[in-house]
Amino acid sequence: MSDVRKPLMAGNWKMNLNHFEAVAHVQKMAFALDDADYDACEVVVLVPFTDLRSLQVLVDADKLRIQYGSQDISAHEKGAYTGEVAGSMLSKIGCSYAVVGHSERRQYHGETNEDINAKALAALANGITPIICYGEALEVREAGDQVMYSLDQVEKCLAGFTPEQAASVVLAYEPIWAIGTGLTASPTDAQEVCGATRGWLTDHFGSEVANSIRILYGGSMKGSNVASLMSQPDIDGGLVGGASLDPDEFVAMARHRLLTP
Repeated sequence: MSDVRKPLMAGNWKMNLNHFEAVAHVQKMAFALDDADYDACEVVVLVPFTDLRSLQVLVDADKLRIQYGSQDISAHEKGAYTGEVAGSMLSKIGCSYAVVGHSERRQYHGETNEDINAKALAALANGITPIICYGEALEVREAGDQVMYSLDQVEKCLAGFTPEQAASVVLAYEPIWAIGTGLTASPTDAQEVCGATRGWLTDHFGSEVANSIRILYGGSMKGSNVASLMSQPDIDGGLVGGASLDPDEFVAMARHRLLTP
């Protein structure tokens, strides 16, 4: 974690919590967090589409500093795309972030790096920060190809980006074998890929842009390992799955600076 980049703790609820539950969940988090916490760490929840309007009303009414975003975004601005949600629709209800390319979207919906590239550009066009996910499966890790594989994904997801566009994204390294399994990449393993990613960004966009981009770790991050992961120089936060469904644990993770690695 760098002093230059503000840490980001993003809770991906996946397909959990209806809009009533979402409001109660965020209210509990907001009650526990104070201005010092928000000054030290950006706190975001990434929620089902059906929760977004309720969270907009809550956040606006209570002037909360918690931010919210979607778990996906369409590459299309409008038209005959049944079931998709456009970036302009998301921006109108205050979404700050959109996840693109989560491994579950890649696995269950066949999303390619080219699809993710288009979605990330659509997010940027609507003033939304894309959180671009990448990472390797277990067989790639066992073959020792995790760095090359991950950088190839990053290159394709950022194809055609200008330095200014690249500076506006968040990257999330999520080794697929560690998602929802209880297995976690060691801090050294996670840093290896995140550090290589920053090196690639430096080579392609320059050191100023590379040093400004936040790289998150996603893959069974929780209260017991957040401090050791966040102590790594190129890990700037977490894309947190299961642990974000416990508001107390997620608040503690946002306060990782108070924990001992």
